[in-house]
Amino acid sequence: MVSIATLGSHCALQVLKGAKDEGLETILLCEKKREHLYRRFKFIDEIFLMDSFLELIEDRCQSMLEESDSILIPHGTLISQMSSEQIESIKTPVFGNKHILRWESDRALKEKLMKAAKLNVPKSITSPKQIDGLVIAKRHGAAGGKGYFLASSEEEYNKKRDKLIKQGLISGDNDLYLQEYSSGVLAYLQFFYSPLKNELEFFGVDQRHESDIDGLARIPAENQLATDKISSFNVIANSPLVLRESLLDDVYKMGENFVEASAKLVPPGMNGPFCIEGVYDDEAHFHTFEFSARIVAGTNIFITGSPYTALIYDEPMSMGRRIAREIKQAETENKLKNIIT
Repeated sequence: MVSIATLGSHCALQVLKGAKDEGLETILLCEKKREHLYRRFKFIDEIFLMDSFLELIEDRCQSMLEESDSILIPHGTLISQMSSEQIESIKTPVFGNKHILRWESDRALKEKLMKAAKLNVPKSITSPKQIDGLVIAKRHGAAGGKGYFLASSEEEYNKKRDKLIKQGLISGDNDLYLQEYSSGVLAYLQFFYSPLKNELEFFGVDQRHESDIDGLARIPAENQLATDKISSFNVIANSPLVLRESLLDDVYKMGENFVEASAKLVPPGMNGPFCIEGVYDDEAHFHTFEFSARIVAGTNIFITGSPYTALIYDEPMSMGRRIAREIKQAETENKLKNIIT
């Protein structure tokens, strides 16, 4: 039987707990500085220590994973720590489509896929000189919101960009992507697509709590204007949401359109967990500003299931456990090649 491996960060606890609940062996690829934390959890069968997550692609780690018949579950830390080329060079079977992770990291490819999926995407700004309203500047890849900022003019953009350069977060304009800012209720829509069942499951909705933009909202306007502090969108925590039931039909349509578009643009398509991220405006229309082509940390709030998984399953079902169940089914049916790359 295969084992489940993942990097010790992001949603590792959920992934490995779900794998153990399904009776699979679990392996944590752990940086030495985090060993003390993960030794607390008995559902982790083996902890493979490393100085850096980049050691994943080295022979020592790859050989261990091969001997353990492991499948690697990718998450946001993998994308933030490695280039697309490094991810695609991983010899260990990766759950889902590792090639679509390049489309998540590359802003131009990401926008192309979102538009192909007929999602309502805010306008991108190709040059700071074109800023004529509120925009958000984002770093490439899975940065967790760190280094993101708002600007209403080229002058404001340049000031904030230069501060990020001094901090060493970026090297210049090419490290930033500009997009019209969409206001509304933030919602991160979590899905799982099973190629084995040819079925889309809506798993849940979360909202992110970001520092320090959330804290600034509690400071009076006159005090905000008196400071030159640049707000950031660094994700600190997540909380659950339940949508109006009348919105669910469009939620499923967005998910299905995304699966269909990804199959055409990035074969074999979007297998396993993904997230469509955006805001609902005052007319309850959804504006999609991001997608994540793998499990997201917001699923951690549903380790015992969500209001939506309770409608599908008669047992607690986390995203981590759903991944493990898909792998078990594929192994039983001799279809692992259909769910890994």
